Amino acid sequence: MIRPYDCTAYDGRGMRKAIWLVLGGILSVQFGAAVAKDLFDRIDPTAMVFLRLATSTVVFWALARPMLRGRSREDWLVVVGFGLSLGLMNWSIYQAFARIPLGLAVTIEFVGPLAIAVIGSRRARDLVWVALACGGVLLLGFQPEGVTLVGVLYALLAGAGWASYILFSASTGRRWPGIDGLAVASAVATALLVPAVLAGGVGDLLHLDILLLGAAVGLLSSVIPYSFELAALRSLRPAVFGILMSLEPAAAALAGMLVLHEFLTPLQWVAMACVVAASVGATRSGSAALHEPVPD
Repeated sequence: MIRPYDCTAYDGRGMRKAIWLVLGGILSVQFGAAVAKDLFDRIDPTAMVFLRLATSTVVFWALARPMLRGRSREDWLVVVGFGLSLGLMNWSIYQAFARIPLGLAVTIEFVGPLAIAVIGSRRARDLVWVALACGGVLLLGFQPEGVTLVGVLYALLAGAGWASYILFSASTGRRWPGIDGLAVASAVATALLVPAVLAGGVGDLLHLDILLLGAAVGLLSSVIPYSFELAALRSLRPAVFGILMSLEPAAAALAGMLVLHEFLTPLQWVAMACVVAASVGATRSGSAALHEPVPD
């Protein structure tokens, strides 16, 4: 998610509220994903992603009303790249949801942001987190119940999309004020899916209940979590935010159990714990590195 804020004052009361906002956003994202997956027998995953992105695009444009005039070529290249990564990330993870349990898909996807957290590190001990995460993913192969190779590959592709999303979001935040860049990127991501939706047929999109449920998924998975994170980051240190976001796989597994009745095996829970621990460790390590003195 976007983390463009530099907070200078953190009070305990505001931090507690911010933590609950982040946790609420995490649960909103994953329960929105569970609702979406529960509809896959009625609507194609690509069409569902389209509805999610279209809903968030309408809301973001209504809130931001981005100014498009006077933008440089570089501004447009960055925001288009942001939109492409946003579309890739959402499309591929929904393809993974259609093939493997929700919790496992998000666990594998988390390898992407974890790679960003440790990439460029000059400390050998940070490789421990990479090894721990890779070990967790490899454990899934020892008990492949409910796991398919295609689903894993889609989840890894989603992780790559998430990693590029993080990189492009930072560049977009520097060039586009507020949520203007996100609004434009959402429109790009939505437009990217139009050919695929048309090729698959638009019959499913003509049912009012599907449209309403798709809009609900857009609110749960995009609008609400982004709004919560936006408010939380005014009072929450980025390092704490990163650690909290490491709970995404566990939240996905919880949503999968409650909504979809997807129950993971003990070994799969161990695999997930490895990835979550690696993410927490990498986040804490990266935060500590920011405070290390620079050698003369």
